[in-house]
Amino acid sequence: MGTEFRITISAADTSGMQRTIDSAFRRVDELEQMMSDYRADSELNRLRGSTKWQQISPELHEVLVFSRALAKQTGGAFDPTIGPLTKLWRRAFRQQAFPAEDRILAARARVHWKDLRVAKRRRVRLRRKEMSLDLGGVAKGFALDEVGKLLRKAGFPAFLLDGGGDLLLGDAPSDEGWTVKFPASGSVSDLYNVAIATSGDAYRYLEWEGVRYSHIIDPRTGYGTTHQREVTVFGPSAMVADGLASAYLLGSQPKGFPDYTYSDGGR
Repeated sequence: MGTEFRITISAADTSGMQRTIDSAFRRVDELEQMMSDYRADSELNRLRGSTKWQQISPELHEVLVFSRALAKQTGGAFDPTIGPLTKLWRRAFRQQAFPAEDRILAARARVHWKDLRVAKRRRVRLRRKEMSLDLGGVAKGFALDEVGKLLRKAGFPAFLLDGGGDLLLGDAPSDEGWTVKFPASGSVSDLYNVAIATSGDAYRYLEWEGVRYSHIIDPRTGYGTTHQREVTVFGPSAMVADGLASAYLLGSQPKGFPDYTYSDGGR
């Protein structure tokens, strides 16, 4: 998924731990093969180029159902069809060259969550052949949730999972919880049984004509954000926290998530 996953476990009895860790990373590999837009042969990328209804895995279906619902709630601030823009801007960051405006507009015209149809019985349809999906805003979180379930079932409930900076914390490792250091606000101690997702645009950017355009792309405009903020979301699910962090950073205020809180480290 274009990032690193790390697993930390605290346990008095370590028997079976290595087998469990190996199983956890195999699970991440399975999910990457389903949802990564970096792999040409992933299940996600195999959806491209067809406007017919296609059968998908239960995991991908679950993530797409949530992604489309969040896109609707946020008015497109979060949009799983952002793939054309993601590809354009990744190339721009690699080459350190600002994309031509006509290319940005052309990619933006191929992005709209309403063109993604998700139905029951695990079926999905892209309404235009030139569409492509990018689940970078939720897939990592979903993978963390799945690994957390696996560790608990195996008898290792005290864990800290890190997927590219998105965190899922299990039970406290001792009498005190986990300590997490946040770039904008410092360290927070005694954390446990919570997902933490941070989205920020101050550190990775492309400067052009005196303006810093971050790697966080607004699907509604086609351009990287320029306001240099950092948003952190706390809640029970890493997938939901992951998606909400992106939405909050882009100025959306989705309703209906009472179990989630966020802090804004805007500057």
